[in-house]
Amino acid sequence: MSERKTLPGYRLAMFATALAVVVVLLGAYTRLTHAGLGCPDWPGCYGFIGVPMSEHKQSLAEERFPHAPVEVEKGWNEMVHRYFAGTLGLVILGLAVQALRRRAVDGQPLKLPLLLLGVVIAQAAFGMWTVTLKLWPQVVTGHLLGGFTTLALLFLLSLRLSGALPVLPGLSLRLRALAGVALVLAGCQIALGGWVSSNYAAVACVDLPTCHGEWWPAMDFANGFHLTQHIGPNYLGGQLDSDARTAIHMTHRLGAVALSLVLLLLAWRLRAAGLGRLAGLLLLALAAQVSLGVSNVLLHLPLAVAVAHNAGGAALLLVLVLINYRLRAVPLAASKRVEADLADTRLAPLGK
Repeated sequence: MSERKTLPGYRLAMFATALAVVVVLLGAYTRLTHAGLGCPDWPGCYGFIGVPMSEHKQSLAEERFPHAPVEVEKGWNEMVHRYFAGTLGLVILGLAVQALRRRAVDGQPLKLPLLLLGVVIAQAAFGMWTVTLKLWPQVVTGHLLGGFTTLALLFLLSLRLSGALPVLPGLSLRLRALAGVALVLAGCQIALGGWVSSNYAAVACVDLPTCHGEWWPAMDFANGFHLTQHIGPNYLGGQLDSDARTAIHMTHRLGAVALSLVLLLLAWRLRAAGLGRLAGLLLLALAAQVSLGVSNVLLHLPLAVAVAHNAGGAALLLVLVLINYRLRAVPLAASKRVEADLADTRLAPLGK
C-alpha cells in the first residue's frame, strides 16, 4: 500500500479552521446582541485600540462621536470579534507564505492558500464597510458569506494537506453531481439566513408550521428582496416593514424545506453506494440544524439557540465539503492507485 504523508502546514490549517469557527460564532454573537455598531469606527473603537473604559477616554469618545454613546459591553463584543478575525488573517497569511515557499513540493496546494488570502483581505474590507455603511444588509450578508467561505476553504485545505482521506473511486457521476448541487443549495440557504439576520426578520413569524396563523400570510417580496436599497440610514434594528420581513422569513423556511429534501436524497444515495458513515454524518448534521431552526421560532430566538443555529449551519457546510471532497473526480491513473490502496487496506487485517 502506498503511503500518504501529511504535508507540513496541516496542523496550522486545522488550527486556522478551528479559529474560523470561533470567528463565525463571534460574528453571529455580535449581530444577535445588536453590537455591530458597538464601535462606530474601524479598525479601532472610538479612536482607541480597545473600548474606552476610563471616564477620560469615554468623554473623548463622546466628543468624537456625539451620535454614538459608548456602550462598553457592545463595544467589547465587537472588538473581541475583530481581534480574533485579525488573528485569523495573520494565520492565513502564514499559510499562503508557507505554500509559496513549498510550491515545488509534490502535493502542496498553492492556488487554494492564495485564494484564501484574497478572501480574507476582502473580508477585512467587508468588516470595515459593515461599520462605515451602518449595517447595510447587503454588506452584512456578504460579510457573513465571506466568513463561511473562509471556513469552508480552510477545511478543504486541511483535508488536502492531511493525506488521510483518499478519493472514493468508482462512484457515479450522478452522485457527485447531487453532492455538488447540495453544497450550492446549502450556500444559498446560508445567504438567506444572513439576509434574515441582517434585516432582523428572524422573529417575523413566531408560529410553526404556519405564519401568523396562515399558510401563506401577507408578504412583500419586492421590498423584502430589494437589493438596491439606498445606502444611508442606520440599519440597526432594520428598516423594513412587517410584510417585507415576513417574505424574507418565509423564503428562508421554504429554502430549508427544499435543502432538507435534497440532503435526504443525498444521504439515501450515499447509503446505497456503501457510504453509510458519510450518510449518517449528513443526517446528524441536518437533524441538529432543523431542530435548532424550529427552536428559534418556537422559543422566540433565544441568544444561545440562535448562535447554535449558526454553528449548525457551519457544521452542515463542513460535512458537505467533506462529502464533495471524498466524491470528487480524479484522473483514471490516480483512481486505479486509490483502488489498489483500498484493496490493500481491506486485505491487511487478513495478513495478505
